[in-house]
Amino acid sequence: MSNDIQAKIDQERQAAREACETSGPGSAECAVAWDTVEELQAEAAHQKQKVSKNSLQEYCDDNPDALECRVYDN
Repeated sequence: MSNDIQAKIDQERQAAREACETSGPGSAECAVAWDTVEELQAEAAHQKQKVSKNSLQEYCDDNPDALECRVYDN
């Protein structure tokens, strides 16, 4: 999935360059195109921050009543 979003970022980056060349660097089209690139980069960063579960967390998701998975409130 990471490669998909990176490919989309590259594609939108090229489109932004083209929009700026066509409409000018101060145009609304140029700004919107770079905003799109920025949004995709933020999403890619967000996806990287997601922590994968370890084996105990996966086990507890499947077996919430197991002794190993009990959570005690103090």
